[in-house]
Amino acid sequence: MVTYNPKVWFSLVFHSYSRAVMRTLTPALIFIAFYTAGVCYVLLDILRFHESDFHTTISMHSLLGIVLGLFLVFRTNSSYDRWWEGRKLWGSLVNNTRNLSHKLNAFLDKSDTENRKWFSTMIINLVFAIKEHLRGGVKWSELESTGDDFLDNLRGVKHIPNRLSSMLYIRVNDLYKSKAISGDQLFMLDKELKEFSDILGACERIRNTPIPYSYSMYIKQFIFIYVVTLPMAFVTTSGYLTIPIVVLVTFVLLSVELIAEEIEDPFGRDINDLPTDELSEKITINVREILL
Repeated sequence: MVTYNPKVWFSLVFHSYSRAVMRTLTPALIFIAFYTAGVCYVLLDILRFHESDFHTTISMHSLLGIVLGLFLVFRTNSSYDRWWEGRKLWGSLVNNTRNLSHKLNAFLDKSDTENRKWFSTMIINLVFAIKEHLRGGVKWSELESTGDDFLDNLRGVKHIPNRLSSMLYIRVNDLYKSKAISGDQLFMLDKELKEFSDILGACERIRNTPIPYSYSMYIKQFIFIYVVTLPMAFVTTSGYLTIPIVVLVTFVLLSVELIAEEIEDPFGRDINDLPTDELSEKITINVREILL
C-alpha cells in the first residue's frame, strides 16, 4: 500500500506509481497511436477528406462518453467498496486478536507460561495463515511450531486457517475441562473465536466473488469501441493533432479501469492492495506484548 501526503500535489503528479501505470499501458497506447495515425493518413493523405467533404462531429462521442462515464464510476465505486470492506475486516481482525489476548491474559495464571506461549503463537499463526490463504496459499516459514504434533495436525489439510481455528477451540475446551477457566469464561472466549471464522468467511467472499463477467466484459468492449471510433470525430478538424488527443483520452479511460481491476481484490501484493503484511506484524507485536 502506498504511503503518501495528499496535500503535496507535486509529489502526487510525478509519483513513481504514475510511471508504473504508464509502463503497463504503454503497449495499448502505442497501438492506439499507430492506429490513429493510420486513420489520419488514410483519410487525410490518401482519400483527402477535409471538413467541407466529411463533416465530423463529437456529439455521438459526447453522449457515449456520458454513458461510459457512468459505467466507469459504478465500476470504480464497486471496486473501492470491496477494498474498503476488506480494510474494515482486517481492522476487525486486529481488534479481535487484541480482545482475545486481553481475555486470555486475565483468565490465565501469570505462572501458566505454557498456555500463554501457546495461545500467543497460535493467534499469530492464524493471522499469517489468513493473510496468505487470501493470496492463494500458506507460507510455512511464517508459521511457528507449538509442539511436536504441530505439523502433523496440518499435514494434508487444504484449509489451514480452519484447522488452526479448530485447534484454538480444542485448546480452550481443554482449559475448561481441566477447570483452568470457568464456564462463563469459556462463553466469553467463544465470541472472539467465532469472530475469526466470520472475518475469514467475509474476506473469502470478497476474494472469490469478482465483478460479474458480463459487466466487466461490456465495459472493456465499450471502452474499445469508443476509442477506435474516436479518431473519426477529430480527424478533419484537428488533422494529425488527433493522435495525441486520442492517446490522452485512451490513457484516462484505461487508467480508471486499471485502478478498478487492481483494487477489486484487495488482499494481493499490488501497490494499492491492503497492507496485510504490516497489519500482521502489528498484530504479532500486540499479542506478544499482552500475553508474554
